[in-house]
Amino acid sequence: MSESEKGTGPKLLSGGNPQIPKGMGREPVEAYIAAMPEWKHDIGRRLDELILEEVPDVHNAVKWNQPLYGTADDSWFLTFRCFTNYVQLSFFRGSSLDPVPEKGSKHPEVRYHDIRRLEDLDEEKFRNWVRQAAELPGEKM
Repeated sequence: MSESEKGTGPKLLSGGNPQIPKGMGREPVEAYIAAMPEWKHDIGRRLDELILEEVPDVHNAVKWNQPLYGTADDSWFLTFRCFTNYVQLSFFRGSSLDPVPEKGSKHPEVRYHDIRRLEDLDEEKFRNWVRQAAELPGEKM
């Protein structure tokens, strides 16, 4: 059970997305993942593990109530967040990935991938996306 489910952690926003204060480094990302509710917590934990395995020197932050992963403190390639029925991955240069994540955005380069159950996570495809995304120019935020 996550901290937010116990009533001791951060407030959950719409869709169960944890409200985490903005911050740089691993600590706020770990707080975000710890506060992800129910089955979403397992997905967040596994995504984070895979990202750290593929990009060991990854930079982290939490902004806009979502964890960010990048190659520098101001250059981000990936984030994820909770929605009611899924956890959504956002690749800032997703249109350059192969294969291209299936869900488009109003921003032409951003692509999304939704995960509804941990069992649905194609770890090899995700690892491949992470490796590719980390090599592309990041999004400045």
